[in-house]
Amino acid sequence: MSEELGRIVKPSAEEYREGRNLIFVPLLFFPPGIPLEFLEKVNRYWDEVEAHVANIESKLGSVQKVYHELIPVGDEDGAKGIEELNEASHQVVRRRLEKGATLQPIEDPDLLTEFMDWSKCLAVGLQNQRVHSKLYELYSEAQKKRNEHIAKTLDETLEKGQCGLLLMREGHRVQFPAEMQVLYVSPPSLDEINRWLRDREKEALAKQEEALKHEHEQSPQPETSG
Repeated sequence: MSEELGRIVKPSAEEYREGRNLIFVPLLFFPPGIPLEFLEKVNRYWDEVEAHVANIESKLGSVQKVYHELIPVGDEDGAKGIEELNEASHQVVRRRLEKGATLQPIEDPDLLTEFMDWSKCLAVGLQNQRVHSKLYELYSEAQKKRNEHIAKTLDETLEKGQCGLLLMREGHRVQFPAEMQVLYVSPPSLDEINRWLRDREKEALAKQEEALKHEHEQSPQPETSG
């Protein structure tokens, strides 16, 4: 009997083990002093991330290579850098390192600092459109080179039969190697966090519009001649 056309054949766990698997965990950054209700969502997110990663490891084997955005060094220096940057993600990384995984630097220091500097320039609040366009062009070029370096590092360091863990922000635009199986970790609490952020953004915009409306109403109106 001929194989059914259009049928999707899901790879077996053994086939996954023999390939190159990359567990992708969305990296979250928030300033200190966030509301308690939001902090609880964030803490629950990282608890769920740990559970999801551990579940994947139970099926595909332990993580052997760990990659973390914004960290250009490996070994213990890299681990300390992660702890200073994001204590929650450091806990996830530390558990893998204690089981024998290697922290592989994924960033090129020069490309990273160039990308971050252009980002800071754009965040200043520029008035001239030509200056803004030029800066955005330079920022985009640095972002492209950085993403290419990250993809190249993943391709060169994650070997066949290995499982890697990448912690990186969403919206990164990195093109992963075609034959690399990327397993995206998306716990239920991630949707809650994104929804909470969208609601707060809507509230802030509504308050801003109300303030502008009130300011317009309070400002003296030009007199009209009879």
